[in-house]
Amino acid sequence: MSVLTTALASGACLGFSSRVTPPPALSPPPPLGLLDTLPAPALLSLSLLATVLVMFLGSWALAPREESAPSKELAPAPAPSVRPPNAAAAPAPSVRPPSATAEPIVPAVPHDKFAAYEVKMRREGCSPTAIAAFKYNYGVLVSGANLMIGESAIAPVQSLPTLDELDPAEDAALLAQTVMLKLNGGLGTGMGLDKAKSLLVVKGRSSFLDLIAQQLQAMRERFGTSLAFMLMNSFSTSADTLEHLSKYAFLPAAADLEFVQNKAPKVTAADHSPASWPKEPSHEWCPPGHGDLYPAMVGSGTLDKLLARGIRYMFVSNSDNLGATMDLRLLTHFARSGAPFMMEVAQRTDADKKGGHLARDAQSGELLLRESAQCPKEDEDAFQDTAKYKYFNTNNLWVDLLALKAAYAKHSGALPLPVIKNAKTVDPRDKGSTKVLQLETAMGSAISCFAGATAVCIPRTRFAPVKTCADLLALRSDAYVLTPDFRVELAPARAGVPPTIKLDDGYKFVDQLDQAFPHGAPSLIGCKSLTISGAVIFSKGVVVRGTVKVVNPTAKPLTLPAGKYEDVTVDGPPLYDAVAFAASKHSC
Repeated sequence: MSVLTTALASGACLGFSSRVTPPPALSPPPPLGLLDTLPAPALLSLSLLATVLVMFLGSWALAPREESAPSKELAPAPAPSVRPPNAAAAPAPSVRPPSATAEPIVPAVPHDKFAAYEVKMRREGCSPTAIAAFKYNYGVLVSGANLMIGESAIAPVQSLPTLDELDPAEDAALLAQTVMLKLNGGLGTGMGLDKAKSLLVVKGRSSFLDLIAQQLQAMRERFGTSLAFMLMNSFSTSADTLEHLSKYAFLPAAADLEFVQNKAPKVTAADHSPASWPKEPSHEWCPPGHGDLYPAMVGSGTLDKLLARGIRYMFVSNSDNLGATMDLRLLTHFARSGAPFMMEVAQRTDADKKGGHLARDAQSGELLLRESAQCPKEDEDAFQDTAKYKYFNTNNLWVDLLALKAAYAKHSGALPLPVIKNAKTVDPRDKGSTKVLQLETAMGSAISCFAGATAVCIPRTRFAPVKTCADLLALRSDAYVLTPDFRVELAPARAGVPPTIKLDDGYKFVDQLDQAFPHGAPSLIGCKSLTISGAVIFSKGVVVRGTVKVVNPTAKPLTLPAGKYEDVTVDGPPLYDAVAFAASKHSC
């Protein structure tokens, strides 16, 4: 035995054990080691050093100490495991980064750059999850990473299962484990509104919110279950929305009906510092995109609350898409598939070519979403090729909440969604104000964060959004019908293809649209395309079929009389000046 080994063994005399241990039985000497080959002076020095070390450790071990209090930062309790009754357990949730082949490298953000943002967001009351999400997005920005998705990085999706091809079996028991969530943060400022867009009247006297509430009630009555329902509001839409929905007694109280999305600081384009606009501080903030659904759910505690109630599945869609109702067949398919994430997509047409499309990562083969803001200019023709990229995201999404919880744990509290950089001015109405960047994320882009994420192609009946006044005109017309369960969908005669409506800037706002159509929308059920240019007022009883253009070349409003217009351009008579006509009749 070496001198050092002997010294360490003497630790028993210094308090490492309160019992005397008998010496071990003798055994053949081990082969010479490094210590045995050292000269005697070196061994003596090592022996003394070891003895001092052992004495110190022994005195430390024997010294009386107070019991340390247990840490208050306990690991979170595991989320409840729920699965469909009489169904095989779904596999453990799988998550992956948006990078095709490797873990994402979270960009390091210099402390001096982000410190001002953190202080600003804390003062504003932002949650730690919201701060972490913005820090990730900001880190991507300052890292200089390429935020574009070029053609070389992706491949088209050749085919997908359709809704009609899914197993028709439905499991209504799954509704008790599911929440239907509507995104309701938009003000509709692009349509000239100053309140929640969902308060806009769309069919008869019913608004989006009215029809959503009636859809929910119809489904609860049909299946005899209290399907969970929530809204993600914004600070701008919360009060108006809750007041409007208060008339529906079957809806939950405000605390269980909504959570509020976060807001993010605008970034000065010149030096990436926090934007400042003292004369209107609210302009220093912006919505972080509907990708904020995930950090808002986590930061508000909504995700944990839902899991604690035994709710595992979430169906989420936009409040302005009245075709997006809870579909039990889709829910059953999603739950039984074990997929962590499923996107509803639809076939692209010319009307959709400028919107985001589904693709596959060229390296991994996994699904991803490419938005128009992520497409390099040189690839725009390919981006708009609807024969190549056949599917677009309807923003009807199905999420396994256990998988979402696991994704946040995996990525240290910040889901690595692809970042979209939008160039703006700090005051949207003042084009001479400071140039800023708004960092946003898309809700559907989370498809690239989950291994095994899937998609299903749905008919257009589940997609009827309103983004512009042209969309609103089509939805108000007979090209869309209201079903007995309060869904708004394309009329069967449309064969799944909506009419293409093109309005000039004179119809950008809702009040302008209402002035042009004082008797409601014309008949568009047989319309392929309607283009309106100039100030035109539509009389009651106008029927549009095929491709029609109505052009007023004059500066004053002209009226289009009742009648059928088919495959024609109207740029003169029968357009007439209603004011002059009325005056002439009066004079007679």
